[in-house]
Amino acid sequence: MSLRDYATQHVTDTLATKQGLSFNPLDPKDYIQAFGLFGVYAVLFAETGLLIGFFLPGDTLLFTAGIATTSIATKAFGLQLSLPLLLVGCPVFAIAGAQLGHFLGAKFGRAMFDRPNSVIFQRKYVDKAEGIFNRFGPGKSVVLARFIPLVRTFLNPVAGVLEMSARRFFVWNVIGGVLWTDSILLIGHFLGEKVGAAFPIEKFILPVVATVVVLSVIPVVIELVKNKRAQRREAEAGEHQPKHAADRA
Repeated sequence: MSLRDYATQHVTDTLATKQGLSFNPLDPKDYIQAFGLFGVYAVLFAETGLLIGFFLPGDTLLFTAGIATTSIATKAFGLQLSLPLLLVGCPVFAIAGAQLGHFLGAKFGRAMFDRPNSVIFQRKYVDKAEGIFNRFGPGKSVVLARFIPLVRTFLNPVAGVLEMSARRFFVWNVIGGVLWTDSILLIGHFLGEKVGAAFPIEKFILPVVATVVVLSVIPVVIELVKNKRAQRREAEAGEHQPKHAADRA
């Protein structure tokens, strides 16, 4: 090996080491650049199937992966991902992860959540997921939860704890998994092609994902308002009923 080749190899190794040390688990670009398709698949599985995966960048990773399938991908990421493989593989891994979460909840029951609050576990996340499950019912909650960060991680085992059958969960899990993954992937792909290299990716990843999350939460807010109005009407009817009974007496 010549001195020039040795120097080139040394610089390459040094840069690789630095990149490895600077890997940010919250940055979707790092997963794509370091692991490609399998990095996307692994994050989706872990975020939806393992409680410790709640902090992983699900929405932003899907959107960024969609951009990574466009003509600007090589310039932005150093590689280009296959859109067909993402559209097929992402739902599969997201569905498998959620199904695992449901299985663990059904197997271990509430003992799965009997642990003190910590950096990787907060009881309030479980309570929020259970509240959504009870309020919207088994089917609708499984689909809606896909679009709500944190809730999509904890609702799956909660559904198992609350004895939603594995078969019924699977049906709604498939619907929610496909809608969530493929819709955000396609938004990223088409927006990336439309915008092209005109703007840095970082400038529009978070705003677009935030918009998607807000739009997905709108049905939840509408349902909450309906339920509150129904409860208010029931309360008012309960207040008037004793009075009418007394008048009749």
